[in-house]
Amino acid sequence: MTVVEITPEERARLAEALLGALDPLAVAVRSRATGLPEERMWHGEPAEVALSVLSAWKLLDAEVRRLTAVAAATAGSYGASYEQLGAAWGITRQGARKKWPEAVGRPAARPGSLELFGGSAELVRDEAADGWRWTAVGADGSTGEAAGGHPTREEAAAHAGAFLAGHA
Repeated sequence: MTVVEITPEERARLAEALLGALDPLAVAVRSRATGLPEERMWHGEPAEVALSVLSAWKLLDAEVRRLTAVAAATAGSYGASYEQLGAAWGITRQGARKKWPEAVGRPAARPGSLELFGGSAELVRDEAADGWRWTAVGADGSTGEAAGGHPTREEAAAHAGAFLAGHA
């Protein structure tokens, strides 16, 4: 198995980014739980405030697990094996099969389509623009399309995937 390590500098940047992402969620969770306005998030018993932050981390953990399963299923749909998934996650092939039982062996998405984050996108070659375009419907019902042509199918897929992630 390949072991992927994080440098201390990467860990510090990651912690800063995660805390920045967590703060608005923690504020919203505490506000809903207490009925206090968001600007009073840090008012209250220290244990209650800390428990609100812990609750927000639990929500973040659940979302990371969901996105991890989506990434595993996407890799599996493109032909990755359980051995490869396990190596990427630092676990055995059997561990990967147990963690993501539906990830491998699923039929790949039809050519020119993406199914991510509960939404779907179609990629089409635009001969006139000598590139690729995409149209998508997010899980929230929002629709989107490429503002312009992309030089490669992969770039169009990346933009479509970003749209789908934003409308999960």
